[in-house]
Amino acid sequence: MITKEQKKQLKALIVNDKTKYQVGKSEITDSLITMLDKALEARELIRVEVLKSAVTPIMELTLDLSSRLHADVVSVVGRVIILFRRNKENPKIKLK
Repeated sequence: MITKEQKKQLKALIVNDKTKYQVGKSEITDSLITMLDKALEARELIRVEVLKSAVTPIMELTLDLSSRLHADVVSVVGRVIILFRRNKENPKIKLK
């Protein structure tokens, strides 16, 4: 579980990051989970954009993604979900 201060720190880190992953009309598939899992392993912090073609409510998608990826939800703003999962073997982001 991450604290409010840590969430602020993570939001500041991702604000200039152009890399985005998208959830579309297929919504959450095994291939999407595999791709996001690899991204979290490599980067620890990712931004996922939910396209308008997705019919499931964003909060439901967020909870499903976070539980399946074992990741913390940093924030949900509009149609953008920010997820964080520390790399246990080689952490890249130092949290306060």
